[in-house]
Amino acid sequence: MRMYLLAVCSIVAVSCGACGGDDAKTPRVVVIGFDGMDPRLCTKLMDEGRLPNLAKMRESGGFKPLGTSIPPQSPVAWSNFITGAGPGVHGIFDFVHRDPKRQCAPYYSAAETVKSDDGWEVGEYKVPLAFWPFNHNPTQTLLKRNGTPFWDYLDEREIPVKIYDIPSNYPPSPSKHGHMCCLSGMGVPDLLGGYGTYQYFSQDTPRAKSPGGGMHKPLRFFSDYAKATITGPKNTLRKKPIDSKIEFEINRHPSQPQARFDIQGHTILLKQGEWSDWTQLDFSLDSPSFLPNTSVSGICRFYLMEVRPNFRLYVTPINIDPSDPGEQRVTEPPELIVELADSLGLFYTAGFQEDHKALTNGVFKDEHYHAQSRSVLSERKNLLEYAKKNYDDGLLFFYFSSTDLQSHMFWWDNDDPHPKRSPAEARKYHGVIEDLYTEMDVIVGDMVAQYGNTATILVMSDHGFCNFYRQFNLNTWLRDEGYLGPNTAKNIMTPKKNGGVDWSQSRAYALGLNGLYINLKGRERDGIVDPADRDALIAKISEGLLAIRDPKNGQPVVKEVYRTDEVYSGPHASEAPDLIVGYYRGYRASWATTLGRMTKEVLSDNDHAWSADHCIAADEVPGVIFASRPIEKTAPALIDLAPTILTLFDVPVPDTMTGSSLFEPTATTMADPSDRE
Repeated sequence: MRMYLLAVCSIVAVSCGACGGDDAKTPRVVVIGFDGMDPRLCTKLMDEGRLPNLAKMRESGGFKPLGTSIPPQSPVAWSNFITGAGPGVHGIFDFVHRDPKRQCAPYYSAAETVKSDDGWEVGEYKVPLAFWPFNHNPTQTLLKRNGTPFWDYLDEREIPVKIYDIPSNYPPSPSKHGHMCCLSGMGVPDLLGGYGTYQYFSQDTPRAKSPGGGMHKPLRFFSDYAKATITGPKNTLRKKPIDSKIEFEINRHPSQPQARFDIQGHTILLKQGEWSDWTQLDFSLDSPSFLPNTSVSGICRFYLMEVRPNFRLYVTPINIDPSDPGEQRVTEPPELIVELADSLGLFYTAGFQEDHKALTNGVFKDEHYHAQSRSVLSERKNLLEYAKKNYDDGLLFFYFSSTDLQSHMFWWDNDDPHPKRSPAEARKYHGVIEDLYTEMDVIVGDMVAQYGNTATILVMSDHGFCNFYRQFNLNTWLRDEGYLGPNTAKNIMTPKKNGGVDWSQSRAYALGLNGLYINLKGRERDGIVDPADRDALIAKISEGLLAIRDPKNGQPVVKEVYRTDEVYSGPHASEAPDLIVGYYRGYRASWATTLGRMTKEVLSDNDHAWSADHCIAADEVPGVIFASRPIEKTAPALIDLAPTILTLFDVPVPDTMTGSSLFEPTATTMADPSDRE
C-alpha cells in the first residue's frame, strides 16, 4: 500500500503539477510565519544588534507592527490571514465555541468529527456502513473554518502553492485544480482524538489519573522488572467503544541508570535523561468474525526521566504515523504525507507538538520542556530544508510554532514576581526566548540569501505576547453582579437539579477565552432575554466590565468590550458571541472561564507554568510584518496579507476580502482596531 501511494503521488505530481510549477515560471513569494513573534521584543533585539537580518528589512522600510484579530487567538488570527477577512466571514471566534441549542455545550471551534449513526449491530459490535459500498454518510472530520482561502485563487490560475504546518486548516482544504500542496498544522489531533495526550509512568503515582492533557499511570516493579500498558485509540466498532492497548516490558539495569523497553518486537535501550527515536506501534481493533481485524498505526517517543529511586518514564502523545496515516487526512494531496515520511523519516504530526501540558502538570521541569521543544524545532528545520529543496516558483508558506509555545511557558519581560520562578530563573528563561528570536533571524537570513534577489519575502506573526499575572473569572463576576442565576455548582453546564445555574434567572454567561453570550430568547435553548432588551443589557454589562479595578493594585482589568455586531460582518457574524472581552496586558480570562467554570474569587493570581499570553485586547498585542520591500500601508493588519499575496501574483482581490495590499498607500487611517475586521 505504501509503495502504491508513493507511485500515485509521483504520477499526480508529473501529470497535473500537484506539487510543482509548469515550465513557464511564475513569480516567487515566500511567507515565513513565526507564531506569536512580538514587535516590542523584535525592536529591542534589533536595537541591540541581535537580529541583523530583520534589522536590514526595517532599515529599508519593511517593518511595522501588524494588527491582529479580535480576539487575538491563534485560530481566529490565522483564519483572518487565510481568508483576508474577519470572523464574520470565516466563522471562527475562539478556540471554544458553544451549541446554543444545548445551552452552552462547548466544542473545539476549528474542526468537528461527525459520527455516522448508520450501522449493523452484530452482538457487541456496531459495524458502520462505511464497510459497504452503499454508505453515503460515513464518519468524517470536517474543517469548520468557512470562507475561501486565498490559495484557492492561486490554484485556479495554476500558480503553485506549497504550505507547511499552517494552523486553522485541518482537515486540509482540497486543491480543486491540483496546484496546491498543504501539510496541516495546529488543529491536527493525536491518534487518541485529542490535542496532545502524553502518557507518564512512575513508581510514585499511587493510582491512575488523567489530568488535562495526560495519563498518569502507576508502575510496580518486581525486582527490576515491570509491565506497563500504552493506551491507544478507541475501538469504535464496538457498541460501547473501548481503548485499544499495547503492553510492554521494562527491565531496569540492576546498578546503572539505564533501562530496556520491549514493545511489539522493538527493543529500546535508554540511559537516564535520554530520548528514543520515533517508534511505530500497531493498535489492534478487533471486529466481528466475518470481518478481518484491523489495526491503526501510530508513533511515539520514549523519554527515560529517572531510573532510581523513583522510576519515571514519559511517552509522547501517540501521533498519526506519517508513513501509514490510514484514513487520517493530514495533507493535500493525501499521499503527500507518505512522501514527506519517505524523505524525512518519522516526525510529529499532531498540531500541538511542544508538550506544555507535561510542564503544567508537573511531569516536566523547565529544562525538560525546553529540550522537548528543541526537538520539535529541529524537526521543523528539517522540514524547511525539504520545503526549500522542493520549491521552485509560486507561493511558499512555512510556519514555526516555537515562538508561540515556548513563549507561553518562558516569556517574562520584567522584574515582577513570576508565578513559578525566582527572578533569576525568570530572566534565564526569557533569555531562551531572546535566543530563539536570534535563531529565527538566522533562518530569515538564509531565506533572503537564497531567494532575496528573485522573490518577495514576507515575515509575519499572528499576534504578540505579554506577561500573564492575574486571571479574571468572568462567570463569577456575572453571577456576583446578578446576570448569571444563583447556583452552587462550579460549572455553568451542571444540571440545575445538581446545583447548576438556574437559566430562568440568567441573562448572560461566558465561555471560551474572550466570549460573552446573552441568554437570548429564541436563540439559546433556555433563553429569557427579549431581543428588544438586548442592546440595553449589552451596554450595562459593558459599562460594568470597563469599570472593574483589581483590588490588589487598583489597575483597570478590561480595556475593550467589543460588540460583535459592530466589529464583525459577513454570513457567520450572527453565530458569534455577543461581546468579546479584551483585557489589559497582564490580565486574561481565568482557566475556569474557558470551559464555563467558576471560582470563589473574581480575580486571582495566575499560578500556572503557562505564564504569558495574548488573548486580550487586540491593540495590546499586535503581531509583526517584515518585508523585503518597503511597506506603504499605514496600519497593516492580518487581513491585508491575503490581498497582498494575490496582488503580487497579479490575481484580482475578491470582494469577500476586506483588506488591501501592504504595498499600496493607505487611503484613510483606521484608528479603531474594530474597523480592521
